[in-house]
Amino acid sequence: MHAKVGKLPGKKSKFYLDKIKALNLGWNEPYPFVHSEKGQGCYFQDIDGNVFLDFASQIASNPLGYNHPDLLEVVKKYSKRHPVKFAGQDFTVKEHVELLEELVKITPQGLDKAFLINSGAEAVENAIKVALRYKKTAKYAVSFEFGWHGRTLGALSCTNSKAVQKNNFFSLPVKRIPFSTEALNKLERLILSEGDIDNIGFVIMEVVQGEGGYNIAPERMIKEIRAVTREKYIPLIIDEVQSGLGRTGKWFACEHFGVKPDILTASKALQVGATISSKKFDLEPGSISSTWGGGHILDLAIGLETIRIIKRDKLLEKNKEHGDYLKKRLKELEHENNSITRVRGLGLMVAFDLPTKELRDSAVLEFLKSGLVTVGCGISGVRLIPPYVVTKKEIDQAMDIIEKSLKSCCKVNFKQEGEICKYINCGETSS
Repeated sequence: MHAKVGKLPGKKSKFYLDKIKALNLGWNEPYPFVHSEKGQGCYFQDIDGNVFLDFASQIASNPLGYNHPDLLEVVKKYSKRHPVKFAGQDFTVKEHVELLEELVKITPQGLDKAFLINSGAEAVENAIKVALRYKKTAKYAVSFEFGWHGRTLGALSCTNSKAVQKNNFFSLPVKRIPFSTEALNKLERLILSEGDIDNIGFVIMEVVQGEGGYNIAPERMIKEIRAVTREKYIPLIIDEVQSGLGRTGKWFACEHFGVKPDILTASKALQVGATISSKKFDLEPGSISSTWGGGHILDLAIGLETIRIIKRDKLLEKNKEHGDYLKKRLKELEHENNSITRVRGLGLMVAFDLPTKELRDSAVLEFLKSGLVTVGCGISGVRLIPPYVVTKKEIDQAMDIIEKSLKSCCKVNFKQEGEICKYINCGETSS
């Protein structure tokens, strides 16, 4: 397949986009197309026949691309069974056990128990509950500036992203510290100014911030935070909902720094949410649960097969190799186009910045009109998160689209126009 795009949105897609805009309580300016069942590897086709090269991977939740033959076999296996959802915490299915067994094999040593749940936000929510059961004297938590942990109220309390996500919602008491080498000093000042160390319920952080900008934790910072939380008996939660399950070239991004948290969260690429910790954090029966947690047998089976495929096909090594190549190509573009700055990433979790948010939004749309799907992050960043099956040829195609698109939308007085702007943010440059 090859990226080939006509008018966006197409007539068929427009019909459904208008319907969802009218009916969906959580309207969120969706991308101006509607998926079909057609696709292969890093490419997918919409219902109007447009073909896209996907460097967004359903926001990192589609690690093996479209219609992977081994995953199709899993889907086929369960296609004649009903139900595919069980009340998994009360009624056991073997897929629940099998995924737990495989998951704790790939987590840092000592993190050997997990609670499976529906989503990344719920994984974080339960990590918070696990930590607070351990730290019974807690009065507040500590999270990082620009951190993203989800939209449920506990997770959202720890999030520091956009105002629209938090306006008029209740919040747990949370103190912020900078995502920089100043973090330790700020944490120590908090301890001195806010009273007893036992008041801190937990510290939560991402090793690579997701929506906050694909910012990579300074090694000094993460090691210092781990040292003080261990010394002071403060549970450390590392949120790997987006970075986990191999995207960075290791199973979990914290492994790049030799740091092991008390509690780890995963989801997205895993297909289910997971809160992972040691037996030290065991809870009494019934303290956490969920009807569907550990009970959606198709998702559990796909998650299990995903781990096996990553191992079998040596995709951790390939993610590092292709991530390095992607960054190399971006740095070459950076030398040619001064709009691109701060190329960064681990494995296939890569980003770059543009000078303004307006130019970033316009560029993401221009990429899309040429068939490349990307996602914004931070203030003016662009995420490049292709499936693990990406090839260097596909990276080169993406780079060609980025180069040509930026030449267009960096022109003086360039402006995105047309019906497409009803469905996705059309940024305007001030250059």
